[in-house]
Amino acid sequence: MAEPIAIRVWSGRGLYLAIAAGVIFVRLLPLDSSPGELPAPDLLLAVTAAWVLRRPAHVPVGLIALVFLVCDMLFLRPPGLWTLLVVLATEFLRAREGLARELTFPLEWALVAGVLIAATLAESVVLALFLAPSASIGVALLHTLVTLLAYPAVVVALRFGLGLRRAAPGETDVLGKRL
Repeated sequence: MAEPIAIRVWSGRGLYLAIAAGVIFVRLLPLDSSPGELPAPDLLLAVTAAWVLRRPAHVPVGLIALVFLVCDMLFLRPPGLWTLLVVLATEFLRAREGLARELTFPLEWALVAGVLIAATLAESVVLALFLAPSASIGVALLHTLVTLLAYPAVVVALRFGLGLRRAAPGETDVLGKRL
């Protein structure tokens, strides 16, 4: 019989994949996007950042890379660039998960903001360096800002809709391993 912790981890991974598929599906729908409006937030990025800070075992690096590489292909972005930057950003957040567990939400939000802004700036620099067509830095930063404004709503939805919360300091799993 499978152990409860393994079931919880694999169901968390499946739930993340289902949410990612839903977000990708909605983004692919031909909805009205008239020019002059604010860009839509990158909900998949916000969900990934929030999930990594709450339950990092549910979203391994390979899963994140796979999801964002599929996004690169479907949304006609340079293949692998945004994927690499998201993987680096989420691994940076994963390494600070223990620290973030003790932070208040505004400080967590500031940490995520710094990481996402750095990733956006890095993408703009790399695209400019290779003379690849891209949106202006202002548009890219506006998209990141809208994503950051949506981050609290994503965290609330994950917490109260799915019960995804941060591990308490000193919390252990069924096997006695610290989370």
